[in-house]
Formats: sequence, structure tokens, C-alpha cells
Amino acid sequence: MTNEVVEATTNTAAAIACAAQAVGTKLADTVGKQAAEGQEAVKQGLSWLAENGLDCAMNIVGAILILFVGGLVVKGLVAATRKALAKSKRVDELLRSFVCSVVSKTGWAIVAVIALGRLGVDVGPLVASLGVTGVVLGFAFKESLGSLASGLMIALNHPFKVGDYIIAGGVEGSVTELNMMATVLATADNKKITVPNASVWGSAITNFSALGKRRVDTVVGVAYGTDLTKAVQVARAALEKVPGVLADPEPAVAVGSLGDSAVTINVRPWAACADYWAVFSGAQQAVKEAFDREGISIPFPQVDVHMVK
Repeated sequence: MTNEVVEATTNTAAAIACAAQAVGTKLADTVGKQAAEGQEAVKQGLSWLAENGLDCAMNIVGAILILFVGGLVVKGLVAATRKALAKSKRVDELLRSFVCSVVSKTGWAIVAVIALGRLGVDVGPLVASLGVTGVVLGFAFKESLGSLASGLMIALNHPFKVGDYIIAGGVEGSVTELNMMATVLATADNKKITVPNASVWGSAITNFSALGKRRVDTVVGVAYGTDLTKAVQVARAALEKVPGVLADPEPAVAVGSLGDSAVTINVRPWAACADYWAVFSGAQQAVKEAFDREGISIPFPQVDVHMVK
């Protein structure tokens, strides 16, 4: 029994030794093969450098020079474009920034293509792939492109500027920021609202600040027994004492309509845009106080009921 165990152990050890020898031989062959391939690759690389190294270095240096000189040219072109646009009164800062950005990006794209061509890169397929990519991105970002196009139209037509009080895209407020993608408004209660330019240009735009002055419309009712001529004169005299009311155009005060419980008088002074709300409030207070002093009654809403027996 002991001899059989010894014999089995001997056979196992021999098998392990044989397997180890085979693995070692295979590993040595693999390493030798890899080393040979590495030597061959190095040899080919050195041979390529000997044949093409100078040309490659010249191409790299040429590409770097193209990028450097091209950058200077693009910078000068952008500066010249900005200076030329600044001379036109119809071109605002938004449009100048957009045009200069387009000129800069287009110039750098051309410089990059020339530099790649100097390095021996075939730019034909690259340009074609960029065209296909542009079409795909156009479909993917059509809403953003619509806002960009609307921003361009706003920049070209400038229906409003920063600081104007407008209604656009269903939102009312003062313009605090204007870019090619959106218009930022601040409402009267100090809320910041960003409206995409596609919504702004796609709807009616009301600019309260564009003409420099605004008419303040308010209505006052007087009793039916009132001397209307006197009421109109009193209201007009009261407006003359309100700070901010413009003399030109002259305030308009006239009988408006015969209401259910009062005769309405339209009181319409003019004010600078910045003074609108002050004049709006001041005009109503001044007319009310003047009517009180003159005994002109401003009736409450009422209904007369006649009983028929």
C-alpha cells in the first residue's frame, strides 16, 4: 500500500513538472515573439522617422504657424467688423456681438481646416460629416434655432432696448437683459421672467417707452345735476398743479359718457414715461380734492327704483 502511494505521488510530481516546463516554454516563446514584434515595430518606426520625420516636423510647425497667424487675422477681422458696425446707428450692441461672434467662429473654422490640411488630413469627409451633423442638430434644436432666428430679427429691427417697459409674449415688465436666445423682463412686483425670443417675436410687442411720453387715462364720475362745464374746468385746473404733467401735449378733459349712475369725465394728462405712475396717482388725487373743494359730487353707484301702482 505504501509503495502505491509513493508511486502515485511520484507520478503527480512528474506531471506537474512536465506541465510547468510546457508553460514555461510557451511563455518564453510568447515573450520572444512579442519582443521580436516590438523590435520590428521600433525598427519600422525608426525607418519611417528617417524617411518622413523631417516632413512631419515641418508639417507640424506649419500647422502651428497657421493657427498662430490665423488667430491674429481672425482677431483683427473681428475688431474691424466691430468698428465698422459701431459707425451705424441702426446696429445695436446685440447685433454687433452676434455678427462678431459669427465672424470669429467662421474664421477659426476656416483656420482649423487649413491647419488640418497642412497636417495631411483629408478634410473632405470631415466637412461632409459636419454638414450631416448640422442637419441632425437642426432638427433636434429647432426650438432653440427658432429663438436664435427671432433674436436676430429683434436685433435687426430693435423694437425695444434694455430699460424699455414692454408687453411681449404675454408678459409685461421692464427689459433688463437682451440676448440672441431670450429676453429677460423685470415685472412691477420685482419678478424676473425669461421669455424665449421665439415667443417675443411671434406675438404683438407693445413698447411703452419708445416714444418718450405716455398719456395717463383716468375716468371720474360726477352727479347728473352737476354743471359739466364747471367740472371740466375744475379738473383741468387741478391737473396744472400735478408734478410731472406735461404742458405739451395739453391735457385733455372732456365728458366721456352718460353712465347708469353718473356722468363720466375723461381726464387724460400726458407724462414722461418715467413719471407715468406718479402722474397717474397724482392726477386722481388732485381731481378728487378739487371736486371736494368746489362741491362737485362724485356719486356712489346707485339705482333708482320707480314703483308703479
